[in-house]
Amino acid sequence: MNTTTSLQAADNRENTATDRPGHLLGAADIRRIAAEAGIRPTKKFGQNFVIDPGTVRKIVHESGVSAGDTVLEVGPGLGSLTLALLEAGTDVTAIEIDPPLAQRLPGTVAQFMPQATNRLHVINHDALTVTPEDTPGLSAARHITLVANLPYNVATPIILTLLERFPQLDRFTVMVQKEVADRLAATPGSKIYGTPSVKLAWYGIAQRSAMIGRNVFWPAPNVDSALVTFTRYPEGQLPEASELGAARADVFALVDAAFGQRRKTLHAALKRMVGPEAFTACGIDPTRRGETLTIQEFTRLAAAQSAQESTEGKQESA
Repeated sequence: MNTTTSLQAADNRENTATDRPGHLLGAADIRRIAAEAGIRPTKKFGQNFVIDPGTVRKIVHESGVSAGDTVLEVGPGLGSLTLALLEAGTDVTAIEIDPPLAQRLPGTVAQFMPQATNRLHVINHDALTVTPEDTPGLSAARHITLVANLPYNVATPIILTLLERFPQLDRFTVMVQKEVADRLAATPGSKIYGTPSVKLAWYGIAQRSAMIGRNVFWPAPNVDSALVTFTRYPEGQLPEASELGAARADVFALVDAAFGQRRKTLHAALKRMVGPEAFTACGIDPTRRGETLTIQEFTRLAAAQSAQESTEGKQESA
């Protein structure tokens, strides 16, 4: 069920001044709110709530968002980061999969930052299935910034899904498991370079930034965390893809196949997908492994194979 809660406050927009800090949630606040609502963090939804105001202000600072920006937050939980984003003067659409948390969040904002309630929109939905039609407030925005403490068990698919479905999502700063952050920002040739690294590079440029300690969460996770920042290409995707006429689905299919058999050469891993003529046409050695290819090279290979298939099709119909 998709329910949207939008609180309208009596305060006018002019009263959303950001020159005075709001009340952000500390450990005692988080535990009290959770107890009052009968909420316990669950592994099912990958919930680890931030209990340190300094951490959420750091995330907001790293994101570069400011008053008037449209922000998408996934997994707001009990509202730690939400309040920091509202404190900065942004308009926040928060997507929360857990119904009790989605129902509680507007009340928390009304209690701790009442002047900002008209800038919060809470959507009870799974971020992996959400569409622009589910988020009318985002659909009208020219630019969207994703700022979130993402559920660690589904962080990568959430990022890639949102980039695909929301073309105006042009920046993000997310907190994820350190190993995930490293993979998202990895470069060709490294042991951690893989499918997430290549697919994210299709949309833009990512880099790992600040480390986050375990003690700022409740419950404390068994892994370290880090922030990843990302800027999308102005065209929305790899510029070379448009120049070559390469389709994302074709490129991603090659990426999946190449990394599905990581230890094999491209010739072996892609033998049913790419012919020798395509390798020759784009100047890629088929004895290389997928882990050595950049997103640009995967794109050139997909375009070369598409062109080869088109030529063969014309010859057959002649």
